[in-house]
Amino acid sequence: MTSNDALIWEQSGHVVTLTLNRPKKRNALSGEDVFSAFEETFNRMNRDTSVRVAILTGAGSAFCAGGDVKQMRERQGMFGGAPAQILERYRQGIQRIPLAFAKLDVPIIAAVNGPAIGAGCDLACMCDIRIACESAKFAESFVKLGIVPGDGGAWLLPRVVGLPRACELAFTGDTIDARSALAMGLVSRVVPDRQLLDEARALALRIAANPPQALRWTKWLIREGQHSRLEALLELSGAFQALAHHTEDHTEALASFFEKRSGRFSGS
Repeated sequence: MTSNDALIWEQSGHVVTLTLNRPKKRNALSGEDVFSAFEETFNRMNRDTSVRVAILTGAGSAFCAGGDVKQMRERQGMFGGAPAQILERYRQGIQRIPLAFAKLDVPIIAAVNGPAIGAGCDLACMCDIRIACESAKFAESFVKLGIVPGDGGAWLLPRVVGLPRACELAFTGDTIDARSALAMGLVSRVVPDRQLLDEARALALRIAANPPQALRWTKWLIREGQHSRLEALLELSGAFQALAHHTEDHTEALASFFEKRSGRFSGS
């Protein structure tokens, strides 16, 4: 296990579990240590071909409580200064997190172990897959504090739950429970609290069992497909497919398919 204090890294085989490590602040997304932790950790995963899938969860009872409301009240840190200064602090601060997620090549699962509020809800939406424990709660609650989703939530949430539901959540600021989140597609499953990490790891292992380069290319295509024209995406898909057909893992995948056994993939 390694840690940069703000985000703990624990690797088991091809699966990395990342734990937000600010339990006393309910894992609020504030401070240079948190912002740089996501950038540095994701860069590390992109370079490390032994990593095939990641899980993100929170230390303590919360997944992530969003921004630091105490700092907001006192106009400190990211929330201090004139409007132009605040804009720049958002650019140089919390907005680095969604940009880091946008560059992450490795599939990532959010194991939502408690409240995911405001920027915490958006953080869950930055992940590719979300699993929630029964006690988890979600809120796109910025409007309740007289502010807007400054971390990209207005882009993220509609892509996860659709525009009408995203509007309802963002305009009301209502808090919903895990079952309601499941019904609207915000999470893909709800599990008992004690089983959350086991379920996330089981899913991660099913993902990690596949050829790692094909996984990364598939994530690239899904990510690009959110904003590309069909023609452009087909061209990129064809390019990746041409490369995939010449990998050793493709040959091994075909062999294991016909031999009715599990594949042994090396990433080459």
